[in-house]
Amino acid sequence: MSFFEQIGVELPIVQAPMAGVSTPRLAAAVSNAGGLGSIGVGATDAVGAEAMIAELRRLTDRPFNVNLFVHQTPRIDEARETEWLSALAPAFEALGASPPQGLRTIYTSFADDDEMFECLLRLCPPVVSFHFGLPSLEKISALKSAGCTLLSTATNLKEAEAAQAVQIDGIVAQGFEAGGHRGVFDLAVPDQNLGTFPLTRLLVARCSRPIISAGGIMDGAGIASVIALGAEGAQMGTAFVACDESSADAAYRSALLGEAAHHTEMTRALSGRPARCLSNKFLAWAREHTNLAPPDYPRAYDAGKALNAAGKAAGEFGYGAQWAGQGAPLARAMPAAELMDTLRQECLRAKE
Repeated sequence: MSFFEQIGVELPIVQAPMAGVSTPRLAAAVSNAGGLGSIGVGATDAVGAEAMIAELRRLTDRPFNVNLFVHQTPRIDEARETEWLSALAPAFEALGASPPQGLRTIYTSFADDDEMFECLLRLCPPVVSFHFGLPSLEKISALKSAGCTLLSTATNLKEAEAAQAVQIDGIVAQGFEAGGHRGVFDLAVPDQNLGTFPLTRLLVARCSRPIISAGGIMDGAGIASVIALGAEGAQMGTAFVACDESSADAAYRSALLGEAAHHTEMTRALSGRPARCLSNKFLAWAREHTNLAPPDYPRAYDAGKALNAAGKAAGEFGYGAQWAGQGAPLARAMPAAELMDTLRQECLRAKE
């Protein structure tokens, strides 16, 4: 029996919980169509997470995934933050706005969030996944005892082995092609920049846990390809951004379905952690300020969000975090259920 069959999922497809895109409605549509829908709660608190999970459960009785950020607690470096805001000031001024007076830690790491932990223990989502690192063994054991299946992102073998050592049930092999935030555990360690295919094969060969491939997979042929490499299935994020149920705004959708899709970049400027997104005005600013180190995640993101809000208020939509992987030109706009059926048919044809 495959990993997906064990957790009651028909199709080997995980809809990635991309922050700012995934919604309970999108996750439910994917789960109802036979895949594993996902919501990300790393950008909210326990109250917000409970509301999202409750809404999702009203919309589906199928398994779903709740994703958490397990990033390192940010260091507050006042000098670096002041320099960063000063460098951003002209961009704010061009939009008729002022930069924030200071930066906030807008997201709490699951490693530091006991209220979120208690919420998950009480609600027991079918699947819980971790990004940026692993929580304590105590939290892992408690969630497993509560009946949650656990997944963790890995960008290299060492991270996968760490997840396996603490009995994580499945590992998401995130290739460098993937959109959104890189799941690297330790930013002080050079990223190996492994692509989806070599990373998948490496983890399949060296790990005993089920492997789910992520990064650049946009259609059924891509799903069939990673399964042929030994993965149990595929996690897809960019493929779902243009779906009707996504919360991506009109500017994001237009960029994804246009020329910008051919130009994605990995940057730390938006949030303080490496993330792949569509090239836009914020990234153009970042290319002119490569001499500056951004504040720690998520404090840099506080500045990025403020600049995006100022841009939208001025009718400028080129400062947002428009996450997208290298497969972005293959994105399709349709309801999630229709996309899931299309992926199923494409995968079957690819296997013929």
